[in-house]
Amino acid sequence: MAPQKSLELDAFDIAILNAVQRCYTTPLRVIGEEVNLSTAAVQRRIKRMEEAGIIVGNVAVVDPERVGKPITVIVEVHAERTNTAAMVALKKALCGPEVQQCYYVTGEADFVLILNVATMTEYEALARRLFDDNDNIKWYRTAVVLNRVKVGLEVPLG
Repeated sequence: MAPQKSLELDAFDIAILNAVQRCYTTPLRVIGEEVNLSTAAVQRRIKRMEEAGIIVGNVAVVDPERVGKPITVIVEVHAERTNTAAMVALKKALCGPEVQQCYYVTGEADFVLILNVATMTEYEALARRLFDDNDNIKWYRTAVVLNRVKVGLEVPLG
């Protein structure tokens, strides 16, 4: 949902956001007890933050190793052409379901992608399809993650 208006967050909103970032399935009653608000007030505030586009979804964080995708690959991609149409097409091509995260960045590369694959053979086939077969990719550089030191989606709010 697109943001409808700017929303100023108070201490209660921040506390609620911290709670739902830790676990979105925490009962509203428990969150209310934690932040010292009624269940109804917590529910209204969450709905307001969803409508304002502050809360954009709720997901289960899956351990890639436990679902057969133990290899995390970070790929830097440099575009050949950077005109608007070429970049729109490249963004679309790089955001398929096999890409966990895709960032348009500054610096030497134009994009940084995070992928999870079962094997290096799977990555090789994916790289061929995503990068080698795309005539707007000048080069790409791959780093294979040796150890997941910290992984998270929480936005630090204080």
